[in-house]
Amino acid sequence: MNTAPPHDPLDHSLIDDVQGLALGIFMCGLGVHILTHVGLITGQTAGIAVILSYLTGWSFGSVFFVINLPFYLLAYRRLGLEFTVKSLISVTLLSLVTEYLPAGFEPGRITPALGAVTFGALVGLGLLAMFRHKGSLGGLGVVALMVQDTTGFRAGYVQLIADAVIFGVAFLLFDWQVVAWSLLGAVVLNLIIAINHRRDRYVAT
Repeated sequence: MNTAPPHDPLDHSLIDDVQGLALGIFMCGLGVHILTHVGLITGQTAGIAVILSYLTGWSFGSVFFVINLPFYLLAYRRLGLEFTVKSLISVTLLSLVTEYLPAGFEPGRITPALGAVTFGALVGLGLLAMFRHKGSLGGLGVVALMVQDTTGFRAGYVQLIADAVIFGVAFLLFDWQVVAWSLLGAVVLNLIIAINHRRDRYVAT
């Protein structure tokens, strides 16, 4: 008689995790590339990195990687080694993707409105893929997931609050139209996460 424990159909194999995280990273990288191509900004840690890259001339990938470093300790202490390692790998790979993607893909004319919506859709779906394989892009996303896991308050809404602060600062630094279109992209992104990232609908171990 077979006494092996039943297999959970939602368990993720190593191959599942690799393809899920890789897809998420690529979609996020593509979204950020379109965002910076149309000269917009975004929220969260990526938004801070975009703003700093515009102001300093440093590459987004380098700034994004450095900004995330302090959050890894927090992720390890509250969300575990697996989540932290996957996030570190994901942030590193996204930094590389955003560095080298322009060499192979240079978008043509994109209106700010379409660029904002495209960015929000791509990154929102990319982050969903990463969350479902216990990964993230670190930074404030780690804090958002921690709040959701401990209080039930949706991660997307936590990120919307953080975005409100970041965009408030951005209004002091950039043209209001740039910030307005950027805010549209952030709303699309966070609504995708808020509506679709629900632990009661999707649980994987």
